[in-house]
Amino acid sequence: MKPAVFTPQEPIERWVARVVRDDIRRLQPYSVAESSGMIKLDAMENPHELPPALRAQLGEIASAAPLNRYPDPAAVALKAALRAYMQVPDAMEIVLGNGSDEIIQLLALGCARPGGTMLGVEPSFSMYPLIARVCGLQFVGVPLCADFSLDADAMVAAIERHRPALVFLAYPNNPTGNLFDAAAIEHIVRAAPGLVVIDEAYHPFAQVSFMARLQEFPNLVLMRTLSKLGLAGLRLGLLIANPAWTVQFDKLRLPYNVNVLSQAVATRVLQSAHVLAAQAAAIRAERSRLAARLQGMAGVQVYPSQANFLLLRVAAAAATYDSLKASGILVRNLAGGHPALADCLRVTVGTTAENDAFLASLAASLRLSSHA
Repeated sequence: MKPAVFTPQEPIERWVARVVRDDIRRLQPYSVAESSGMIKLDAMENPHELPPALRAQLGEIASAAPLNRYPDPAAVALKAALRAYMQVPDAMEIVLGNGSDEIIQLLALGCARPGGTMLGVEPSFSMYPLIARVCGLQFVGVPLCADFSLDADAMVAAIERHRPALVFLAYPNNPTGNLFDAAAIEHIVRAAPGLVVIDEAYHPFAQVSFMARLQEFPNLVLMRTLSKLGLAGLRLGLLIANPAWTVQFDKLRLPYNVNVLSQAVATRVLQSAHVLAAQAAAIRAERSRLAARLQGMAGVQVYPSQANFLLLRVAAAAATYDSLKASGILVRNLAGGHPALADCLRVTVGTTAENDAFLASLAASLRLSSHA
């Protein structure tokens, strides 16, 4: 049977259907809400700008950067700064990515044997299943317990059934904000036949880590990012692992994936660790204050968080989200996603002024809904 013949006069939709993979056409893209002019509390960004003197230095560094040349492909200076700042063990190596998303993609591509599986928990970071499917892996999500804790027994059962090449665990978890039990994670690492990836994107706010335990388990690797520290615009993520792993995944990294400006600026900012530490401490303090205020509001359930955001459950979350947006405050509406997140909103911890504005708008929205 001869294949169908397509001509330039055919509708472009037929060309797309013929050329693009069916599973890709069925995917829903990651959505980012328009935020111009809004108080932006939807993306877990650090709300604090860098000090003026440091910003001036960064301007000088940027102006002197050799933009006509390709960046250092090995990013030697940046890796050294990251190693010192994050206290990476000498026996471990680093692979840099254009944000953590690229690191997830490198891991998935490297482990995507035909019929392979990536395993994670649900609800968790939406990019895990999206990238798994793009890379040709089946994604299996194991439900968290009702309180969003890790169901270690269910995870081990799923591992035994599916024999995943990759297991992803966010520590703390996004969007729930909680830290999973370390002993339960260790149990999962020991049971896994493949690689276990601990995503420590929110480490500055949780201040606990598996970094010191990397050498205990041959199948354990870590991910970190600079996005939550206040450098989201640079798009820098990293894999920290035994060199036996990094040498393989580094083969999949596109040449020059970390640009000249990102390397130069991040290297300089990491030398001012006290600035980053002070901002993270301020966010942790605001997280406590914000949580306490929310817990005092009728109709609001606040979940414990060790990240830089809080998960809330309110009646009519979609209407509350719309009301907040109308008042100029953008949070993340999780309602309509995973069933466990029904009527849930996620709010990033902002500055004191931003948090106060959010609290006032939320209280007004709740009052209106109670009288409706």
